[in-house]
Amino acid sequence: MTLIAERTKPAPVVPAKSRKRRSGYPRRASVWTYAALLAVLAGSVFPLYWTLVVASQTSDAVAQVPPVLVPGGHLFDNIARVFDSPDFGPALVNSFIVSGSVTVSVVFFSTLAGFAFAKLRFRGRKVLLALAIATSMVPQQLGIIPLYLLMAKLGWTDHLAAVIVPGLVTAFGVFFMTQYLGRAVPDELLEAGRVDGCSTFGLYWHVVLPAARPAAAVLGLFTFMQAWNDFFWPLVVLQDNPTVQVALSSLASGYTTDYTLTLTGTLLATLPILVIFMLLGRQIVGGIMQGAIKG
Repeated sequence: MTLIAERTKPAPVVPAKSRKRRSGYPRRASVWTYAALLAVLAGSVFPLYWTLVVASQTSDAVAQVPPVLVPGGHLFDNIARVFDSPDFGPALVNSFIVSGSVTVSVVFFSTLAGFAFAKLRFRGRKVLLALAIATSMVPQQLGIIPLYLLMAKLGWTDHLAAVIVPGLVTAFGVFFMTQYLGRAVPDELLEAGRVDGCSTFGLYWHVVLPAARPAAAVLGLFTFMQAWNDFFWPLVVLQDNPTVQVALSSLASGYTTDYTLTLTGTLLATLPILVIFMLLGRQIVGGIMQGAIKG
């Protein structure tokens, strides 16, 4: 009788809040969470805002105590002063050429190599991938002298090819796309494409590239930022034909530093990266959400 009574005993009533938490509903964020997020956001945006404030003021206003925290009306005058510098305009164009060429090349060759390493079976595949990854362990400074000697023999010193060609493909890009395509592209989809008569390059172009779009956007953004912000190698190999980072260093040189001029050039050099992020942001967020759903 006791056993029958235990079996017929009603289940305990679970409160509604406990049922929601157990069923996977997210807990509502507290006020402190939003306050911490706002503090992080303010700390991230403030350097860009301060750059805009200094770039829109005069040198006298920048030296005031307490400092001016509101943008002024001299931004376009300072922009005109920056472009009066003989190096900044051509340097900006050079950086666009270098960064655009390197980004397109890295995304194309990295996805192509990633497709080969992830989905094609050939002899020496793992050894070649390991060698490609091992090249990323060599510091850039160790290869500067032999690379400069090679550029001098080719006659590429002070030419943009000396900056573009060494960065046409990266080990990080190959490894990143290999890992992504190994999970994002199912083998059944490739087999279906082969049944339909697709060649290997046709599979890459029609199947792999559309699937690799989110990862390619992330890789393209990182590559563009790295190429745009590169300073050391262009400083070494480009004497009379600088990129924008080298031109910014020349703006800051001299007996006294003109902070309004320097930060105006910094603001102009930052805008292309923000534009690229806005263009690729939807693909990046889509890739993050896709990975979160799969995970």
